[in-house]
Amino acid sequence: MRVYLAGPLFTLAERRFMAHLRDLAGELPGVEPVWPGDLFPAGELASLGEAAKDHIFRGCVEALEGCDLVLAVLDGPAVDDGTAWEVGYAYARGLPAWGLRTDFRNAGDTGQSLVNCMIECACQAIYRDVGALLSALASRAAGK
Repeated sequence: MRVYLAGPLFTLAERRFMAHLRDLAGELPGVEPVWPGDLFPAGELASLGEAAKDHIFRGCVEALEGCDLVLAVLDGPAVDDGTAWEVGYAYARGLPAWGLRTDFRNAGDTGQSLVNCMIECACQAIYRDVGALLSALASRAAGK
């Protein structure tokens, strides 16, 4: 099962967390994580100049279309805009999306919302800790 890992990649902490999540998911039998952080070597993007944004966009869309599930990190005061787009794209294509929100703050439209309702309702499930998420991912990969 190919799993697209959506999440922000702008700070060292974000990249480290996403790489760690990729590594943990990759240890699960039957799970092949696909992380945009691995798709675009830094030197390659720098050499593309103005064309880099189209290269990133097309690469991410192609990767999404080749996956069975989107796993979106939804932490922060607002969900990363690229991550939100990826969740919406998955929803529109009928591709299941799961969220991970380790942030203890609620950031949604109502007192009960974890994140923006458009994102929350597009996700089949939102997990509050990595262990629960990995357990569910392992079960899905095993066909349970």
